[in-house]
Amino acid sequence: MTIRHNLPPLDWLRGYDKRLLTSDLLAAVIVTIMLIPQSLAYALLAGLPAEMGLYASILPLAAYAAFGTSRTLSVGPVAVVSLMTATAVGRIAETGSLGYASAAIAMAGLSGLMLIAMGLLRFGHLANLLSHPVVSGFITASGIIIALSQLRHILGIDAHGENLPTLLGSLFAHVGETNTITLITGVAALALLLWTRRGLGPLLQRLGMGKDTAGMVAKAGPVLAIVLTTLASVFFAFEDRGVALVGNVPQGLPAFGWPPMDLELWRELAVSALLISVIGFVESVSVGKTLAAKRRQRIDANQELIALGAANVASAGSGGFPVTGGFSRSVVNFDAGAQTQLASVFTALGIALAALFLTPVLYYLPKATLAATIIVAVTSLIDGKILGLAWRYSRSDFIAVAATIVTTLVAGVELGVLAGIGVSIALHLHKTSRPHIAIVGEVPGTEHFRNIERHDVVTYPSIISMRIDESLYFANAGYMESAIYALVAEADERLEHFILQCTAVNEIDLSALEALESVMERLKEQGIALHLSEVKGPVMDALECSDFLQHLTGQVFLSQHQACEALKPR
Repeated sequence: MTIRHNLPPLDWLRGYDKRLLTSDLLAAVIVTIMLIPQSLAYALLAGLPAEMGLYASILPLAAYAAFGTSRTLSVGPVAVVSLMTATAVGRIAETGSLGYASAAIAMAGLSGLMLIAMGLLRFGHLANLLSHPVVSGFITASGIIIALSQLRHILGIDAHGENLPTLLGSLFAHVGETNTITLITGVAALALLLWTRRGLGPLLQRLGMGKDTAGMVAKAGPVLAIVLTTLASVFFAFEDRGVALVGNVPQGLPAFGWPPMDLELWRELAVSALLISVIGFVESVSVGKTLAAKRRQRIDANQELIALGAANVASAGSGGFPVTGGFSRSVVNFDAGAQTQLASVFTALGIALAALFLTPVLYYLPKATLAATIIVAVTSLIDGKILGLAWRYSRSDFIAVAATIVTTLVAGVELGVLAGIGVSIALHLHKTSRPHIAIVGEVPGTEHFRNIERHDVVTYPSIISMRIDESLYFANAGYMESAIYALVAEADERLEHFILQCTAVNEIDLSALEALESVMERLKEQGIALHLSEVKGPVMDALECSDFLQHLTGQVFLSQHQACEALKPR
């Protein structure tokens, strides 16, 4: 492992010029404008003081820039991780308390250490263990919970809950306490944000602005909503009318230090931190790969674990909470022309300046505006088509997605992701324990062998050719054995040869090997020889480590065609 591999900036800093600097600066300005309201909003979603959202958007960006392999991924607070943080920390401390904030900081530190450890252990393949449908289902359900959880700020009521039943029950129980001014403010902010997202860009284009520029300006909709509702809050004395405001936000940079070193606290947070680490990594690496592919670049999943770990440790050391790569923010960064991670460094400087000079004006910002920002942001997370697509394409995927969505909505985000992982593993084991098995015959005039139920093929009474479309291991060894015995029991009495075509067999474990030995002995008793064809090199290497081939009653053929040519009756 080279230093250049561990420090990707050593590659892209070579040849860095004025053109790249200009592109990175422009992207940083745009992302900073977008990130300020998002940081405040996601801190609110996590149940934390607004300034912690800003703190989580300064050092983590610089830390990822130093170690990350994606040149355009933008790291910071994101909706799903913020919700998971609120859920985990809420079980340990009361929202708004000093212990709550300390636990969130500890969560970031613990998550960061876990990610770094996984990176050093080369666990980058973790991104492949969660299927896209399961992740999509989890994020969709989380988006619904997030949106509903923010309705309390839109209505100005005190309602809580970690899942759909408790949230709806709490909202209905307190809906009569709705603050009219808060409701008007929240609905107006929602309408403005939805219009800027869908209508402002086309309007600016009709006024003569370029398409790309108009799209970037439209991304600043949350800033416009913040400015307008803050002005309304000041002029109409929202504070005196019972409207919940952000309140006093400490001015200045965060105090740097170690996160709480309480072993009991870390033990209580461990499982939640691991789930946050995995979900955050999967979301981040998916975005990173997508953007890198557009520029024919590549990212290293193991190095990404280290980079995200460093970002979370930096967040914990600067009073922030767990962070990861954000989809919408990264896409804006990419579209704005960011060329390197210096764009993120410039963004961090912009957020730092905001923390130094802009926080006093946030006192009068209505929380309903931040809630509206979150609701509009998470609408892009909700995939309404995933269930229908999964149902049409794969029943097993549908079951996994449905189980993930239902469990997340009913039992909460942590049990939801565990359900998705558990169901996916269970379905995989079920599918591989009952692999597809086909009796094959030769397509006339060719050397190809196909399923006798799908094609007109040539077969011989003295030969059964069986293809098994799965690696052989302990979970399907018995199924394979039973299938062979059933075929032999129904076969023509002239049967002399049984050929196992191993085209799709990538591995034969010890349990499957013992099953094959048992099959060979049973067939031998009936005067039938067992043959293998198209055995892959690694599988042959494994078989040669045993005495199976020495006692094989038949032969091992290079191809199925050669096997049938050698064994068919003359």
